[in-house]
Amino acid sequence: MKIILLVAKATNQVIGKDNQLVWKLSADLKRFKNLTTGHHLLMGRKTFESLGRPLPNRTHLIITRNPDFVAPEGHFAFHSVEDAIIYCTKHQLDKVFVIGGGEIYKETLPLCDTLEITEVEASPEGDTVFPVLDPQIWKEKEREEFAADENNEYPYAFVTYEKR
Repeated sequence: MKIILLVAKATNQVIGKDNQLVWKLSADLKRFKNLTTGHHLLMGRKTFESLGRPLPNRTHLIITRNPDFVAPEGHFAFHSVEDAIIYCTKHQLDKVFVIGGGEIYKETLPLCDTLEITEVEASPEGDTVFPVLDPQIWKEKEREEFAADENNEYPYAFVTYEKR
């Protein structure tokens, strides 16, 4: 099973503030939808709640410490990343996408095979950051760069990293 981490991060490593994105990047949202539709998404409870509702055509695997949390029908709650990975393995998934938040990224980064990162050329204020990548572990495989436009607030790049 391939574990793919998906994140949009600023030049200063910020990924969010108050459990929300800190920019408007239509292209990033489209890429997210294209990559994840039809797959399982692993996320923390706060990230799940920030979505407002389960995303269509995707199965949500929600990590929570809250013993009373109940996942919506067709989606699943786990008390650890390890339990969610065991579930994915038992169900022989070909891939799972890790979509946040900050603590889930830190915990799953060593488990990932591929990182799909939208690098945003901005330095916004935020309260959640993405770890700095170790170049001894991660190698840039592909990069597409784009200018800001009417639908994308900042210049950005779609970058694929693979574990060395």
